Amino acid sequence: MADLWQEAMDQAEVLARKAGAMVRAALQDDMKVMMKSSSVDLVTQTDQEVEKLIIQSVKEQFPTHRFIGEESVAAGESCILTDSPTWIIDPVDGTTNFVHGFPFVAVSIGFAVNKQ
Repeated sequence: MADLWQEAMDQAEVLARKAGAMVRAALQDDMKVMMKSSSVDLVTQTDQEVEKLIIQSVKEQFPTHRFIGEESVAAGESCILTDSPTWIIDPVDGTTNFVHGFPFVAVSIGFAVNKQ
């Protein structure tokens, strides 16, 4: 029997690659940088766009799954981990490097079921 969650993992890989291409392209452009909770807690338009891409794409394939996104939570959405399949997203992991033009960043996508 195939792994029950393999389809989700395959989707995560496809989305991480697509999001990574967006981040690499954005490194070449001027970017709008905003602050979240303090002057060292930064968010960019790329963070927001990448998170939106991931969530919308996953919702198309898995409409019942839940999400915890760094930028969504910072904007006021709740951060509740349940037993439901949940995608945990940091769209530009390393935003400080990103805003300074250092390409040492990652698109982080986690997936939890039953809080594991």
